[in-house]
Amino acid sequence: MASNANPDFKEVVVIGAGVIGLTAALKIQEKGGYHVTILAHHLPGDPKDAYYASCWAGAHHVTVAGTDPRQKRLDLETFETMWKLSEPDADTEGLFMRLPQTEYYRHKRSSPDALELMPGFRDLEPEELVPGTQSGLTYNTVNTDVPKFLDWLYFRFLFKGGQVIRTTVQHISQVLEGGAGAFDRMKRPRVPDGIVVCAGLGARFLGGVEDKDVYPMRGQVLLIRAPWVKNCLSMSGGPGRVWTYVIPRRSGDVIIGGTMGVDDWYPLPRPETSRDIIERVLEVTQEIAPPGIRDKRKPTVEDVMPLILEEGCGFRPSRKGGIRLESEVTEAKSGKKVVVVYNYGHSGYGYLSCFGSASMALELLEEKLVRLNNK
Repeated sequence: MASNANPDFKEVVVIGAGVIGLTAALKIQEKGGYHVTILAHHLPGDPKDAYYASCWAGAHHVTVAGTDPRQKRLDLETFETMWKLSEPDADTEGLFMRLPQTEYYRHKRSSPDALELMPGFRDLEPEELVPGTQSGLTYNTVNTDVPKFLDWLYFRFLFKGGQVIRTTVQHISQVLEGGAGAFDRMKRPRVPDGIVVCAGLGARFLGGVEDKDVYPMRGQVLLIRAPWVKNCLSMSGGPGRVWTYVIPRRSGDVIIGGTMGVDDWYPLPRPETSRDIIERVLEVTQEIAPPGIRDKRKPTVEDVMPLILEEGCGFRPSRKGGIRLESEVTEAKSGKKVVVVYNYGHSGYGYLSCFGSASMALELLEEKLVRLNNK
């Protein structure tokens, strides 16, 4: 375990403990030479609510990078990391499920596409399409069991010597002036060397950041118990950009969804939306219904309702202009120069780009720290 008392370690504070904050904090802590403290209101294992969107994610790796080189880098590094973590006999294999992903589109697919770099990629033949779709593709990918993965990130970070303080940061100046010590009476206030803002939707309200380009993209999902489901699929495009998906997990639970409610702040699942999700999924595949039913007749919404374990929604932290991944140097009241890295705005794609974003956040941090040390 890394030492917390080494005066040569750089002090870094990460604001936020969603999947973006946890991976960034872990990446920096594991690099060595740093002591990282997470400050967060929500932590893995907490009762689920809409403001901690990471706990509701389906988390199957379906890059949406298109031809964006930065997004492609973030997504591919994340996929490669998760693919390695999910290798058979790996200690972390149980956090993931490898399987083919089939995607259907209500429009003609554009090419080139970052998905073409995924293993086993091929376009679907016309006879493989489902009604209402014009194109499709399949490839091999990895699904993440979100609760287990968040716990793994959290406890690995602690094992590596990181610290966590449950708190609410109202203004970044609080961290600039006292670091983690401003939120823990047992710690001596100390101006940190770096701050990494992974506040998600909170970046809209965090004093000193207050990024009004950040907004919620409300997603509602159902968690059902259906261990017979072995196919991962989605259908997207068309009017309203409705995205329907089925994401099985190794545990036998299955996430089905979803919705994309722009600036929709309602924090509870809507019953009518849950019915709509089931209806849409059944139009694409009847596999979510129990085998004993669909072997005899066409399944209905009522056949799937008893399988529901949870209904929930999360506020995906979207941002006009996309992810904010940049850094700056600011001055604390003491006169010390502090590197601030911004790493938020991942919308519903945090699990697709978390490890890549963490690597870039570390690069931005170290680039500025080197410049400060050389002055």
